[in-house]
Amino acid sequence: MKRVVLVTVVLALPCVSQDAQLQLCLACRNMQRAEAARQALLVSHPTAQATLLHLDVGNMRSVLRAAEEFKQMCNRLDYLYLNAGIMPNPRVDHKAFYKGLFSSNVVCMFATGEGILTQEDKVTPIGLQEVFATNLFGHFLLVKELEPLLCQIDHNSLVIWRSSNNAQRSAFSLDDIQHQKGREPYSSSKYASDLLSLALNCHYNNRGLFSSVICPGLVMTNLTYGILPSFFLALILPVMWLVGYSPYNGAEALFWLFMQKPESLDPMAKYHSLTSGLGNNYTQPHKMDIDENMSEALYVKLLELEDTVRKKLRDEDLDIKTKN
Repeated sequence: MKRVVLVTVVLALPCVSQDAQLQLCLACRNMQRAEAARQALLVSHPTAQATLLHLDVGNMRSVLRAAEEFKQMCNRLDYLYLNAGIMPNPRVDHKAFYKGLFSSNVVCMFATGEGILTQEDKVTPIGLQEVFATNLFGHFLLVKELEPLLCQIDHNSLVIWRSSNNAQRSAFSLDDIQHQKGREPYSSSKYASDLLSLALNCHYNNRGLFSSVICPGLVMTNLTYGILPSFFLALILPVMWLVGYSPYNGAEALFWLFMQKPESLDPMAKYHSLTSGLGNNYTQPHKMDIDENMSEALYVKLLELEDTVRKKLRDEDLDIKTKN
């Protein structure tokens, strides 16, 4: 039986098996870059079965269209990797940064960005906060739409959330799940994804759907280059690349999870991609700072918001038909 993998927005691909029984679907917002990624994959794995799907998880209409298109293409889904995410206009609080360099919190500061990273957010046309919509709610809606393919009696499926060290409980509030009042929407959305993963396990494990969270660790990407001060990048970049903090290394946990049985994974763990001092990659689970009560409360709020969003979309469609 052919296993089907759906990935939302490709930042880094792990090694893909040459096994013809694997079908990979890359769901991306930018189709030109998606095709480039697909061609790069085919160069190293000529027999790989890789298809493309247009998807913008920040646009709920796009989510619904893509899910419907995918259901027309495939009758099962084994792995859903929720990798899409944005951190708009990240800024470093330089005063807090320099102060943190000489504090006992310096390791945590570099690992999580806590206390030094702020971002700007904006509202989407449908009235959702953009970071929340892209990093969390669009993925939640996608899971709900693909539920018939993910929940089947003949196999277990795995949903994998790409979280972050920056997922901080202090940035998240159940009274403000879209983070309209704060300045750390990325951290809030990633903590919410940790909570949502646990809620999905509570509600769907008995139907064969399992959910896990990964963290790529500290990796050097274009996003990193835009955040850190240029002089500091010049100092640490050679060391970072020497020990292997590349996007490829950050995909280690994803590849490791792909090789595990979904039901064997710990729903309370975040699986981290790590690199040893000798440059060897490995995966290590860390217990998440979450609880079932908070995860269930978030899940209920997301279900309520889903109803509201779907109603808005139906009303917009009705208005368009009326005008025509």
